[in-house]
Amino acid sequence: MGTLPPVEEAVARLVTDLTFDTIPADALAGARRLMQDQLALQVGSASLPWSQAVLELTRAAHVPGKAHVAATGDQMSAADAAFVNATYGHGFEYDDAHRASSSHPGSTVVSAALAVGEELGATMRDVITGIVAGYEVYTRIGNLAAPELLERGFHPHGLLSNFGAAAVVAKMRGFDVETTVHALAIALSHASGTTEYTSSGGSIKRVHSGIGTRNGIRAAEMAAAGITGPTTFLTGGKGFYRTFVGRPVADAAATFGLDRTFEITRVWIKPYCCCGINHAYIDGARQLAARAADIDSVLLGIQTGGDVVIGNKNANAYAPKIIEHLQYSLPFQFALSTLGKGNGFSTHHAYMAGRLDIGAGSDVAALAQKVKIEVEPELDKAYPGRWVGDITVTYTDGTTETLFIDNPTGTAENPMSQEDLDAKFRDVTSASLGTDRGDTLLQAIQSGDPDMPASDFAALLKV
Repeated sequence: MGTLPPVEEAVARLVTDLTFDTIPADALAGARRLMQDQLALQVGSASLPWSQAVLELTRAAHVPGKAHVAATGDQMSAADAAFVNATYGHGFEYDDAHRASSSHPGSTVVSAALAVGEELGATMRDVITGIVAGYEVYTRIGNLAAPELLERGFHPHGLLSNFGAAAVVAKMRGFDVETTVHALAIALSHASGTTEYTSSGGSIKRVHSGIGTRNGIRAAEMAAAGITGPTTFLTGGKGFYRTFVGRPVADAAATFGLDRTFEITRVWIKPYCCCGINHAYIDGARQLAARAADIDSVLLGIQTGGDVVIGNKNANAYAPKIIEHLQYSLPFQFALSTLGKGNGFSTHHAYMAGRLDIGAGSDVAALAQKVKIEVEPELDKAYPGRWVGDITVTYTDGTTETLFIDNPTGTAENPMSQEDLDAKFRDVTSASLGTDRGDTLLQAIQSGDPDMPASDFAALLKV
């Protein structure tokens, strides 16, 4: 292969040099928190209509294998099982987020690592190592692509998931540096997906994670078979950064060093079942609930990228008609919170079931129409890699109230307590697993034996 470009070589060495024993304690803790949240969502979201559609589609043409689908226990190839499970895990806007890269790594790296672990007959030690390797590659590539990916209309997760899954396989199958570079380079050829779903809807957004995860696994399989990719896949004149982001990156090799703080220590666990850019505003709205009836108008200052996804550039932000519209509507999520109707799992299920009225004439719609959203470019400069909420409320008596939310609940800077994280786990899994089986799975995640076979662990996800 010859001399590799510095950035691409650094990314590959992050994968090849990482071992379980070199993962810092806080990164291991982050991996277990990530698994707890993600695996609960795979079980809890398996019954959603688009999840069932993906399962039936995959059943019809799946490749036999040893990896299990969550909830049903179907056995498939690692690529097929991970495709379904990643779709489940990303399927209801409730999965983890990563602030700096504006993305959702967990559904990809957890699904890929567990499926590949079953296929290889690996242990949970190997699975956790694969999760960390995939998470670090995914997020560190993503950090250098923010905020432009989102501002240009791309779905960062749709692109980055391909790299994350390829890195998982490269680590777990023991690829050398050269093969790892090719796996990640081939993954670039699969990268795709925009955020148009935030305006006109489409359940395909739910499947972006599955698409990227399966394609990343396939990219690694291609590399193992001897297919090669462009070695300057990130930094070349027509590589990832210049093409998707619109600018080059320079002197970025240090970003991928193992001596840096691991990104997996910064997992953002969502307390609300909607786009994470809404969360700071929801936190603020909860503080305003006591005076909801007195609100005359609301001004929400927003960052540029946020406006693309949940604000003025979202065509249905002020008149959501389907679940995708609602989960990406800042005015309506703000109104739901202010009125005390909640923004969680049950609230959004209630909307889908026709039990929550947000139509014209409802109190939710009436309050949402009082909301004005303004882009504040200074927030982009002052809070890069963060989603903040700038809120000004004017009451009917002429008084005003201003709130600024920097670190919404669930972020690394304002984390959910273990008690609250466990409560979310039980809320999402109780209907499927019941209390006893749910607690068994929870214990295996939190303090399980790292030498436990991945197949034994995966069996705990069957309902």
